[in-house]
Amino acid sequence: MLDDGDQYAPFFGFIGAAAALSFACLGAAYGTAKAGVGVSAMGVQHPGLVMKSIIPVVMAGVLGIYGLIVAVVISSAIDVNTYKLFGGYAHLSAGLACGLSNLAAGFAIGIVGDAGVRAAAQQPKLYVGMVLILIFAEALGLYGLIVAIIVQAKAK
Repeated sequence: MLDDGDQYAPFFGFIGAAAALSFACLGAAYGTAKAGVGVSAMGVQHPGLVMKSIIPVVMAGVLGIYGLIVAVVISSAIDVNTYKLFGGYAHLSAGLACGLSNLAAGFAIGIVGDAGVRAAAQQPKLYVGMVLILIFAEALGLYGLIVAIIVQAKAK
């Protein structure tokens, strides 16, 4: 039997896995929905630009994959017989780092994607600027993934 609070360690680890996936998917869903509204509104006036303007939707969807990766890595590292409280806290923090950073990135991608595709339809010179802003917003989610991988590796 585990002692010194270690019996609660798997709880924190699984909450970390759930937080990574849940928050990342919330960000992906918001980004997809918000940018999709912009693409739909823009497509009414400029149907030929719809496929070119789908980039924010794809970038938002990738955020959910980041959360999935971290959730799988965390949950596969949990062994009820050897799992320590330090590992549980490390996995909780890794999941929160990944999930919340991807939630923020999803907000940014959704808002920029919505306004950006509408603006780029009216002024094509804005397209490159919109894509650059989207890349920087996506990087926020990638930073969370990197930090989560580093932190969860300390749980061993």
